[in-house]
Amino acid sequence: MEFISPVPKKRARIEIIPLIDIMFFLLASFMMVSLSQVHMKGIRVNLPAMVAPTQPVPTPDPRDRLSLFVDPDGLVHFDKEVVPDGDVMPRLVGLAKGNPNLKLFISADREALHGEVMKLLDRVRSAGIEKVAYEIKIKHGAAGAPGAPGAPGAAGAPGVPGAAGAPVAPGSAPPPPPPPPAPTP
Repeated sequence: MEFISPVPKKRARIEIIPLIDIMFFLLASFMMVSLSQVHMKGIRVNLPAMVAPTQPVPTPDPRDRLSLFVDPDGLVHFDKEVVPDGDVMPRLVGLAKGNPNLKLFISADREALHGEVMKLLDRVRSAGIEKVAYEIKIKHGAAGAPGAPGAPGAAGAPGVPGAAGAPVAPGSAPPPPPPPPAPTP
């Protein structure tokens, strides 16, 4: 015979909500402790303070800017003027002594060797010129891509010297590099 208890039998159960609260608290605590132990390392940079100009800004002197170009044959052009290899270093030294604020812009043809450009950069540095920039050309879209129809230098491009079908005078030098872009404010 079975006796029925007047007290209802309770089953044990785990309360989930307090357990979730405790787990979130532990997660947040571990995150805060681990983030506080990460040491951020960086380089200290002394940024210049902005000072309002008291005088009008002078226009840049064209003699303070020089464009150097290395063509596919390794020849160096000083503002569209070809300079023999032996005269490059003396000319750079003379320019550096004559104008300490000289800014050089180096560019090269797509077919120029990397070593020729690095040799020119070494000469510029050894001449004592410190303000050096690299000029690059960014092609936008497929129309400016080399070899694209209608692109400069593309095969069959009309009126482009050196392109297939365009007249080239025998013994003529390659066309000079394009003028550097004007600085924008």
